Amino acid sequence: MRVFIPRESISSETRVALVPESVQKLSALGIDIAVERGVGLDSYYLDTDYEKAGAQIVSDRATELGQADLVARVRKPPMEEVGRLKSGSIHISFLDPFNESELIQAFSAAGVTAISMEMIPRTTLAQKMDALSSQANLAGYFAVLKAAERLNRILPMMMTPAGTIAPSRVFVIGVGVAGLQAIATAKRLGARVEAFDTRPVVEEQVRSLGAKFVKIDLGDTGQTDQGYAKELTPEQIKMQQEGMAKICAQSDIVITTAKLFGRPAPKIVTEEMVAGMKFGSVIVDLAVESGGNVVGSKLDEEVQIEDGPRIIGIGALEDRVAVHSSQMFSANVYNFIEHFWNEESKEIARDLSDEIFGGCAITDGGAIVHERFK
Repeated sequence: MRVFIPRESISSETRVALVPESVQKLSALGIDIAVERGVGLDSYYLDTDYEKAGAQIVSDRATELGQADLVARVRKPPMEEVGRLKSGSIHISFLDPFNESELIQAFSAAGVTAISMEMIPRTTLAQKMDALSSQANLAGYFAVLKAAERLNRILPMMMTPAGTIAPSRVFVIGVGVAGLQAIATAKRLGARVEAFDTRPVVEEQVRSLGAKFVKIDLGDTGQTDQGYAKELTPEQIKMQQEGMAKICAQSDIVITTAKLFGRPAPKIVTEEMVAGMKFGSVIVDLAVESGGNVVGSKLDEEVQIEDGPRIIGIGALEDRVAVHSSQMFSANVYNFIEHFWNEESKEIARDLSDEIFGGCAITDGGAIVHERFK
């Protein structure tokens, strides 16, 4: 079996799908690995590191795409490259399947088994392959660092001969993986942290990190069987916004992490709430790539509101810590391959009845096989 890792097609993407450590582990399984020249440079992995791990460095991208049994990358491929893939091969990456119907059709027409890393089930067994969670963890961490860097004050309380400096106030909206890491990071930096989520079940997790859980009575809420927050009604959204407006006005940093899987992100922080925040405060919108939680946020831009906060809408913040985000994504990919590796046939066992494989395989055998996309 031959695996090929191409350079990412999006120039802003700094991550790499496999790091040398994972290459070495896959090579030990008897898998041949080829990586495109310079594939890991943006993640600070040299070609010589890959060679030492057992990979072959190649320059002919088109030929490798057509010969590889498995192609892995971080982002979805360009449409024109799908047709170059070998029929019967496997392609692994983030695919954004809810918004990429043409790409899915192309995979089906090419006879390629397309694995969407977003669709890995959120189960205990699949946890080691869950790339959404591994990347969100780092995005939540870096969101706090970015906000602290742009804020016009320090985060911790400081007692000095010149007087006492009160700690900065951080408000985290959405207590998923990214939100929990944002809370933990802000607390480690000495901030006073508050957090809100529509799922009351996360209150204990928030309090265990030393933060205050903000309670807003929204009536019947909850979470899906995958652990995501359920979509709120317009009435519940209005109640949520009213309850959060006062806290936003008191906060120095607001970090929003609320996403709806497969749907545009809900608008949680309104124009009025933004206008009510302090001059010099900072908002980081982690959902900006799917439409944003904050009215006025713009993808890959910082927006300064006159006499108000600065809104940071940088997409994929995990790219800013590419060494570790690549390391974690690579581990997710390796764990997927290793889990389904058949030692006798020296290939990946494609079992659509398997909860994990069937949950993330979008196309297989020239057809769209996932129930949500057929």
